Amino acid sequence: QVQLDESGGGSVQSGGSLRLSCVASEVPSINHYRMGWFRQAPGKEREGVAGMDTNGHTAYGDSVEGRFTISRDNAKHTLYLQMNDLEPEDTATYYCAAEAGAAAHEWHLLAPTHFSNWGLGTQVTVSS
Repeated sequence: QVQLDESGGGSVQSGGSLRLSCVASEVPSINHYRMGWFRQAPGKEREGVAGMDTNGHTAYGDSVEGRFTISRDNAKHTLYLQMNDLEPEDTATYYCAAEAGAAAHEWHLLAPTHFSNWGLGTQVTVSS
């Protein structure tokens, strides 16, 4: 069972940037895992932010397209999320997720129900 540990959250002003990191452990390699970032604000459902398949293909939620970039360093067992031009609406707890195997459909990369391994989350707060 892969263990996921997020870091990099914090408080920033609108227009600022943050980079989240997610380190995967308890597995010899993450090459064969699709991975993603999700977020959940109080009173709202968890939503897909960005996902990356085993072949490097990426998918982004509509609200973050063009502002956020997902990347991974398989050698370091680490997934990243570069967040630029942050808005108050981005305030949420951000979670890293991983699932063995490639996605059957692109939308699976942004669907929480298609991931079974989750980190504990890191808080991002954006003030106006």
